[in-house]
Amino acid sequence: MNTQPCLSIAYGIASFLLLLGCDQRALNSSASKTSVQPEVIAYYSGGKDAIDQYDLRGVSQLIYSFLHLKGNELAIDNASDSLTLMHLTGLKKQYPQLKVLVSLGGWGGCKTCSEVFSSPQGRKDFAESTAQIIAHYNADGIDLDWEYPVVQGSHGHPVRKDDKDNFTELVKALKKEMQPNDILSFAAGGFPAYLEQSIDWAAVMPLISHVNIMSYDLYNSKETGHHTPLYSNTSESRSTDRSVQYLLNIGVPADQIVIGAAFYGRIWENVPDQNNGLFQPAQFKRAIGYNNFDRLEPGYEFYWDDVAKAPYGYHPVKKLFLSFDDARSITLKTQYARENKLKGIMFWELANDQPQEGLLKAMIKASQSSD
Repeated sequence: MNTQPCLSIAYGIASFLLLLGCDQRALNSSASKTSVQPEVIAYYSGGKDAIDQYDLRGVSQLIYSFLHLKGNELAIDNASDSLTLMHLTGLKKQYPQLKVLVSLGGWGGCKTCSEVFSSPQGRKDFAESTAQIIAHYNADGIDLDWEYPVVQGSHGHPVRKDDKDNFTELVKALKKEMQPNDILSFAAGGFPAYLEQSIDWAAVMPLISHVNIMSYDLYNSKETGHHTPLYSNTSESRSTDRSVQYLLNIGVPADQIVIGAAFYGRIWENVPDQNNGLFQPAQFKRAIGYNNFDRLEPGYEFYWDDVAKAPYGYHPVKKLFLSFDDARSITLKTQYARENKLKGIMFWELANDQPQEGLLKAMIKASQSSD
């Protein structure tokens, strides 16, 4: 592994200066290949007014996160959610290219999904209520964020072996009730157990628009690591590229694959002062939005992993380790999507970005750059 020290200053601002130094190794195809402009998809969990500080030119989809189950039906949780969703769909007048979707679930938000979707009536009720919400709010579709079918997700969320088949039947039920032009997508875990066990890919992919790979939070246990790397450091480690290659190898079309980026960092504590804190035993402490990087404890030293194509930071005094995306890694991921002719790149989430000169700007710039 190659690491090189980066500028030891307020990294959230300085990282943008690294754009010109992007390493072409991240492009997983030859330069002679004709690339396509990848879509940019933004998840958003903020309020009604906060969205207006962001420039959405170049964003193809805005996914409002999250709606939840109430009984068997998809439900708007409260009046604030309703007002926000109305405001978001109203933005389509300002941004004619924009599609606005609702999203079900999220981490900790799908506790009854396994049970509800295990019965034909539950799936029918959900599909009908989803179609009604899409129509009522002038939305453009739904993204399913069930974490996770078959494999354990949030603590206390039941799973069952037939979740895999029930997910397929859920997609069929939604297709029956939704309008032909409505978008139907789902968020997929970027780790092997999900990719191998949770989804009947051959049955599901012909029925949906695309899959959003959550290629972040890939390191979240008692060891430090890159939580959203483009490439793997070892034959066992997880990465964006490893998830993409798995799906391509089992026949998922490239133009149905959307990779993920993180507009937040993950911090570990009690990290030994070895290898600049990378791949060391530690305890996860907290997440931090990119827009709050100026509030990091002074004393971090920043590095670039030229194998993973990922930045990271280590605080040698407080023994803290930080893994994150910056403008450089975002640009490389977007170029990867272009060169591999993927559907696009998405990120969690817009409310974590800097309103001006943030990561979204880097992503849009890279998505629109000429060959």
